[in-house]
Amino acid sequence: MQTQTLAGLATTLGLEFEGDPKLELRGIKSLETAGPEDLSFLKSPAQRAKMLATRAGAVILHPKQAEQAPCAVILAEQPYLAYAQATHLFVQRPRLPLGQHPSAVVAESARLGEGVAIGPRAVIGEGVEIGARCSIGPGVTIEEGCVLGSDCDLHANVTLYFGVSLGDRVRIYSGAVIGADGFGYVPLGKEWLPVAQLGTVRIGSDVHIGANTCVDRGSAEDTVIEDHVVIDNQVQIAHNCHIGEGSAIAGCTGLGGSVKLGKRCFIGGGVGIADQLELCDGTQVALMSVVSQSVRSPGAIASGTGQMPMRDWRRNVVRFKQLDEMARRLSALERS
Repeated sequence: MQTQTLAGLATTLGLEFEGDPKLELRGIKSLETAGPEDLSFLKSPAQRAKMLATRAGAVILHPKQAEQAPCAVILAEQPYLAYAQATHLFVQRPRLPLGQHPSAVVAESARLGEGVAIGPRAVIGEGVEIGARCSIGPGVTIEEGCVLGSDCDLHANVTLYFGVSLGDRVRIYSGAVIGADGFGYVPLGKEWLPVAQLGTVRIGSDVHIGANTCVDRGSAEDTVIEDHVVIDNQVQIAHNCHIGEGSAIAGCTGLGGSVKLGKRCFIGGGVGIADQLELCDGTQVALMSVVSQSVRSPGAIASGTGQMPMRDWRRNVVRFKQLDEMARRLSALERS
């Protein structure tokens, strides 16, 4: 962790502060666990009691909460946003040394930009183009014909299949697989005939893709992820999907083939979206939902059964099985 002074941190964030300008802050922790050398933040008034009891050296909070704080404060109209920006001032991620590790294999026809770092046992195929200042982690495989923009960061054991393209500042976490064949098969007697996947994957700039996520190549047209998309761990993006700019997809979600997400959609964790559906700009899908119809107007949707005590759930399961009979009886009563 890098040390920051209260004044220096506030100045960098472009915010006002109250307290000792020379106060040294060595990290960021929650209100409950922060100590005198830590920065914390008050996300909402609901955390007021935790803030009053905190031992933090300084807290980021809304100006309306400043008088109640027991420590130094940094004043922000959007405390959570200011906290997110502050995290980047403390972090010190390990970086690969510039150049190519002796155990890496790089094809002679590959073109590497200035300041590229290639880690141990990485494999770079024929005709690959890697932009300036990219970091290629240990065990990464980049197959022939892939193109990476500048400042990309591929963590350990990422795989880019042939012909995949990335924009600038793309970050892909360990174990992700981009460009494998989509799940396309046709029954042929007792066997399954695979459909050749003729497209590829095109990923825009400022995209983050989580660990062990899979993005399949298109069957005929490309699978596309537009700029500023963030995708969590263990997400499945099937062939021919198109993810609109600024969308976010939480973990363990699966998108069927040819799903089209509009711009700035939010898909909660554990969601399933059936093949061929379109979700318009601004769609929000609650966690564990199953989406079986296209969404034409923006808003929030949900499906499934919410959490309830087991005893209530068992009774409701029995009643669910009785719905058809109850509907017939109600119709008969209405006709009488």
